[in-house]
Amino acid sequence: MTTRERNYGGGVIGALKKFEGGIESLLFNGRWLLVPFYLGLLLGLVVLVVKFVQEFIHLASIALDASLKDTTISLLELLDIVLLANLILIVIFSGYENFVSKIAVAQDAEDRPSWMGKVDFSGLKIKLIGSLVAISVIQLLAVFLEPDEMNTDHVFWMIIIHLTFVVSGVLFAVMDFIADKRAIIDIAAEKAALELQILEKEHGFEKGYAAKLDPTGQ
Repeated sequence: MTTRERNYGGGVIGALKKFEGGIESLLFNGRWLLVPFYLGLLLGLVVLVVKFVQEFIHLASIALDASLKDTTISLLELLDIVLLANLILIVIFSGYENFVSKIAVAQDAEDRPSWMGKVDFSGLKIKLIGSLVAISVIQLLAVFLEPDEMNTDHVFWMIIIHLTFVVSGVLFAVMDFIADKRAIIDIAAEKAALELQILEKEHGFEKGYAAKLDPTGQ
């Protein structure tokens, strides 16, 4: 191969490497396209605050005349909004830190939630399902508190959906448990293999050193 051919080949490889680096940089920076979604969820929290205030004002206006059942239903609706707001906040923080970037301003903040930075994608799925189950329970309880307005088919499908959430949560938890156990086994196997290599090297060194001291092997 001539020098010209080598230079040409090197130039092509260099151009391909540069192109590959540009594509990878574009894909990596593409994670910032998720930011509008999280900002939209943040605006959704503002809407929930407005709805919470509306429900609270309604509850306060009927507090003296309402029955205990009506008061309980109104409080369950407030609790439903709070759980949904907590769920949105978890998705915003965990999703942003898992897929976009670390929230630097919260690293050393005194009020930083203890779960921030510790909830991975698997943990996010479990929290999501858990929140949906809790919201579903509240919806069912609110329906059961109004037996006169109860629709059998509607309640049946609400129970089916609730059980679906529960089963999904259990399956997610089992799959994560199996994955964690498998990861622990793999780490233990790698550690054992590394220790075995170290022992083999030490044993080989001792045999070689002994052979130098006694070339006859006796």
